[in-house]
Amino acid sequence: MSKPHIALIGLGRMGYPMARHVAAAGFPLTVYDNRAGVVAQFCAAHKATAARSLADLAGAEIVITVLPTGKDVAETVTWPDGLAERLARGAILVDCSSSAPLETRRLGGLMRARGIGMVDAPIAGGVVFAEDGSLDVLVGGEPADIARVTPVLNAFAKSVLPCGGLGAAHAMKVLNNFVNAQALITYAEAMTVGRRFGIDIATIVAALRSATTGRNHPFEKKIERQVLTGSFTSGGSIGLIGKDVLLAKDLAEGMALWSPILTQTAALWSEAAEALGGATDQTGIVHLWEDRAGINLRGAKPAGGQSTADAAPFPSNSSQNRTPDDSA
Repeated sequence: MSKPHIALIGLGRMGYPMARHVAAAGFPLTVYDNRAGVVAQFCAAHKATAARSLADLAGAEIVITVLPTGKDVAETVTWPDGLAERLARGAILVDCSSSAPLETRRLGGLMRARGIGMVDAPIAGGVVFAEDGSLDVLVGGEPADIARVTPVLNAFAKSVLPCGGLGAAHAMKVLNNFVNAQALITYAEAMTVGRRFGIDIATIVAALRSATTGRNHPFEKKIERQVLTGSFTSGGSIGLIGKDVLLAKDLAEGMALWSPILTQTAALWSEAAEALGGATDQTGIVHLWEDRAGINLRGAKPAGGQSTADAAPFPSNSSQNRTPDDSA
């Protein structure tokens, strides 16, 4: 049985290796990116066809978008001569971007009215996992559509987890990142308070580790491996994680749900992006707490920043609580 013709839009840091795995799996592949040089480079190195415009994707049976934002996906679908107008009935759009779940449902309705299916399939794992084809993929959509696209997703994923109807995967992606983002800054705040009280960092870490009844990803992979070692090289940026937290907040608000923790977490990540730079590694967000407390949680400042010294317990006044502007 012949394999379906795949088109992939977006040859960025994630999309490029994902497309490489799709080509290596033997799927007929057409690639599109607004950087013609990147498209030419990819096609020269891999068995793929270059698309000069969205019109060249009209014959694709499955189109995968790996774009920076959901807004980019929406524009690609809805602009004049976009995918909604170009794809044939029976084709499926697979959105691997981190997009707004309610917008995904809207786009899905638009595509469905034209006889085109849609699956949301946000990816998790970062560039390293995209390179070796071991990404985790959440999927949402009609079961028949998910079944059709899963063999393609398996080309670059180690797991594909169905979450429910269209938009459910995008919802779970941003909610997962919200939980991780909230846990990371909760640890940062607890450690800062403990250091100010005079507890040494090794004791704090040991106590926090023993208090976690199950395995905790932010603690094990971010606090212990990144913050305490001063690496700050997790691969995700403050801006990227903050965007997903904001999408999760917007989702809750769009359903008129009370979500005070989401609201505050989104505000803190936005504040960190402004103070430290959106490109700073996500684990570098701890410096927002370090700077304001004048405490170093055994880690270096982000590139270009100034390291802070440990503060003595119980300062006599509040002048040591620096703002991000003070630490520029």
